[in-house]
Amino acid sequence: MAHKAGFVNIIGNPNVGKSTLMNAFVGERLSIITSKAQTTRHRILGIVNGDDFQVILSDTPGIIKPAYELQESMMSFVKSAFEDADVLLYLVELGEKELKDEAFFRKITNATIPVLLLINKIDVGDEQKLAEALALWQEKVPNAEIFAISALKNFGVAEVFTRIIDLLPESPPFYPKDQLTDKPERFFVNETIREKILVHYKKEIPYSVEIVTEEFFEEDHIIRMRSVIMVERETQKGIIIGHKGAPLKRVGTEARKDLEKFFGKQVHLELYVKVNKNWRSDARQLRRFGYNNS
Repeated sequence: MAHKAGFVNIIGNPNVGKSTLMNAFVGERLSIITSKAQTTRHRILGIVNGDDFQVILSDTPGIIKPAYELQESMMSFVKSAFEDADVLLYLVELGEKELKDEAFFRKITNATIPVLLLINKIDVGDEQKLAEALALWQEKVPNAEIFAISALKNFGVAEVFTRIIDLLPESPPFYPKDQLTDKPERFFVNETIREKILVHYKKEIPYSVEIVTEEFFEEDHIIRMRSVIMVERETQKGIIIGHKGAPLKRVGTEARKDLEKFFGKQVHLELYVKVNKNWRSDARQLRRFGYNNS
């Protein structure tokens, strides 16, 4: 049997469950998940291998209208998802009626590659709501095949994955068969810490934070890490550290536990907080943090 391989890119508005779907396909927790918008900042690849296929899944940031330089960079990841896709997954939430960016929507409806439109979170609706959604999206995106799924409950995910494999072109694998993602280990350390900050801090704080892992030493039975939480202002530094350092300690403890599961060994994590003024609007700093602003 011929080998198939290709890029499958997942796009949609914020909070529609793209990261949950990606993790369900891959079977590993590659993308962080919170209830806050703009949780995903980068384009993350997850690679699923079979004997005769390789599916390269791409989780992109939710589509928004950019308000500052960081968000412009985030949207550049979404634009690139249209350029190399063999199959496009357009994920919508049950009850959702439109994509936030009209230009992106036109790209979907005019796509020459296969488009699978996935109506997610059907576990929170009823049959009438689903029937209305199916009729709406069939009219809006006539070039798409439509699937009803619940990524969280893993309902309908296997059927979508089977259809993806059907649609992939014949090709040798693009990545080694034992590779799970394109991101280095430090990236997942940074994202795990950032997820805990998204969960435990309110208002602007999580969006003003970037993580840099400066040290990552792996020994036989333990990995020693030193990570810095970058904020934009001194007041934010004080909020992150919190009363007697307890909030920062909670972030470190929860991140360490998740990282021990991810890496399968003991982790020693040191956290520090530094001020890096206006990093979200500084093109040089954004490049340093891995955001492509071209």
